[in-house]
Amino acid sequence: MFTITNGFTYIAFLMMLAGGLLALEKYAKWKIFNVIPPLVWIYLFNMLFCTFGLYNSDGCSAAYGAIKNNILYAMIFVMLLRCDFRKLGKLGPRMIGIFMGSAITLGIGFLVLFPLFSGALGGAEKTWGATAALYASWVGGSANMAAMQEALPVDAGAYSCALALDTACYSLWIALLLFAVKYASKWNNATKADTSKLDAVAAAANAEVAKEKDTKPSAADWVFLIGLSLIVSAVSQFVGVQLNGFFKGVGLSFFDKGTCTTLFVTVLGLICAMTPMGRLPAVTELSNVYLYAVVSLLASTATLVDLVSAPMWVVYGLAILVVHVVLMFVLSKIFHWDICMCSTASVACIGGSASAPIISTAYDASFAGIGVLMGVLGAALGNFMGLGMGALLQMFA
Repeated sequence: MFTITNGFTYIAFLMMLAGGLLALEKYAKWKIFNVIPPLVWIYLFNMLFCTFGLYNSDGCSAAYGAIKNNILYAMIFVMLLRCDFRKLGKLGPRMIGIFMGSAITLGIGFLVLFPLFSGALGGAEKTWGATAALYASWVGGSANMAAMQEALPVDAGAYSCALALDTACYSLWIALLLFAVKYASKWNNATKADTSKLDAVAAAANAEVAKEKDTKPSAADWVFLIGLSLIVSAVSQFVGVQLNGFFKGVGLSFFDKGTCTTLFVTVLGLICAMTPMGRLPAVTELSNVYLYAVVSLLASTATLVDLVSAPMWVVYGLAILVVHVVLMFVLSKIFHWDICMCSTASVACIGGSASAPIISTAYDASFAGIGVLMGVLGAALGNFMGLGMGALLQMFA
């Protein structure tokens, strides 16, 4: 298949594909978009193009590396400008409860299914360490998985299979959760979800947007907001490196550079939201532009090749997700949890603090803080829960 070798062409193609799908929804009004929204199509098309090698070049990899994180942190900052921290704070206990429910239900899946799959994975004695490391990653992120590799006896071959599982299941999972946004009301009605506090966060942001409907953003507004968000992204990444060095020095290595950067840009965004910057025009529009760009970039690296490179590991991962969904639905029926926070918690566990805002903001741009806070909580707990899982899985070895 044809391969894009030029980095600029790669970015141009991603944005043209996203723009074309959004234009089809707006102007052609195809009914398929009522079933599967454009954001999901953007993800699926790019994942297929990646699988068939369209983006398999050094030029594309270099462009991805240079742009993805820069745009991601700019997106988080802009989205947080519409976030009312006082109302977000009221979600605190509920956020923690839903996140812990997500982490524990994933852990039950890992633990219950491991004896059934261990033979097909390569034997319990050889794979328990890599499985525990994977669980640490599915609570906190890749930094936790790397930490477990040092703390537990992890077989190199099993570790590479666990990485294949992680990549394949994450790619499929985020696509499914983006698809579920369209049908959120079905989950919420079935669980009698209490969305009052979540709605208050969105209402506060939407009230600001409504005030500005008569104010058309000017070129100056766009240029200022783009410049501000990009410089905030640059400064945040610099500070993230410094914070990472500090945390390593005091023995908190699980707070990797990405987590530290996300934490800093979140604090900065929430502070700026309480200033006149929180009422800047074009915030909603630029937030969406960044969201489509980030989803396109992430999907362009999500290959389905991993599904065949370690098939039984991937089946194990998918079975864990099935257990996770069933148990989360049961808990949601009991505690009346909504799908937005359940989905965000799930991705905060499996994808980390940088991925969670992608799901939360698919529901409303003002929910960016929810994803970030859940992701940071996961980074803090991942190592401890990974070690606990290791102690349990070792009993099967």
